[in-house]
Amino acid sequence: MTYTVVRFNLVAPGATPESLSARYRAALEMAAYADGHGIDTVQTEEHHGAADSWLPSPFVFAGSVLGATRRIAVTVSAAIGPLHDPLRLAEDIAVLDLLSAGRLVTVAGIGYRPEEYERAGVDWAGRGRLQDELLETLVRAWTGEPFPYRGRTVRVTPRPYTRPHPPLLVGGSSRAAARRAARFGLPFFPSAHLPELAAYYEERRAAFGTEGFCMMPAAETPLLHVSEDPDRTWARYGEHFLHEARAYASWQSGNVRSAVRSAATTVAELREEGVYRVVTPDRCARWAGEAEGLVLHPLCGGMPVEEGWRSLRLFCAAVAR
Repeated sequence: MTYTVVRFNLVAPGATPESLSARYRAALEMAAYADGHGIDTVQTEEHHGAADSWLPSPFVFAGSVLGATRRIAVTVSAAIGPLHDPLRLAEDIAVLDLLSAGRLVTVAGIGYRPEEYERAGVDWAGRGRLQDELLETLVRAWTGEPFPYRGRTVRVTPRPYTRPHPPLLVGGSSRAAARRAARFGLPFFPSAHLPELAAYYEERRAAFGTEGFCMMPAAETPLLHVSEDPDRTWARYGEHFLHEARAYASWQSGNVRSAVRSAATTVAELREEGVYRVVTPDRCARWAGEAEGLVLHPLCGGMPVEEGWRSLRLFCAAVAR
């Protein structure tokens, strides 16, 4: 069965506070609609200080979605672990886990933008150590028992709903991320289709004697938009897809590997490349019977809300179970 995801990062170039507020409310309404039409997950992410209003508070948004829905899971993919206070994050996730009866999934990444660390006053060079501390603190905090933390004994309450703890995965595209997930006995979520990294994770997990699994993205995981007329949609709205693609590309330098990394500089190149795809309902329905997962991105790059709604309704009709 195909796993279906609706993604939101609330990017909105040039938005006013009024229009951004309307976009946030529309995203909640869309999440509720997806919840009622069999979609599996709402996915969101975290970035800070972006000029186009990229969502900086994924857990606040996740809580709002969880409150507006009854069945659907919400995945934060990814939270930038070292930018969070470990004890406060443990509390926040525990509360959301209780409110939702276990529907929140957190992927803890390490980030790839030094400017976000500088903005937060966090040491970029120490991010690995901080991520280790965060993961260890979360797992120990959720036991509800006292434990040593930064030279003192602390206890985090309340205990979460989910046992042994809320779903927590380690994200990344490096051996360090795979090794960290294996050492802590946590599932590993590579940021792209990287079989060699999955094999390394399993090797390290065996060496550490820990449990876990690798949640590998499919070889092709395009971001979708559904339209009765893809040519018209590309012509009218292609710049929205390109805006987001270029933003990601400007951040993901060096050895960062991502399923949504694009080299396109024009709308025509982006369409040919296939990272972002506009598909007909019939094509989407065929994929729903063939693909491991489908990811809809209805408000991509500041997409007009009404166009996002058209795409979402067509997507839900195509993949309805």
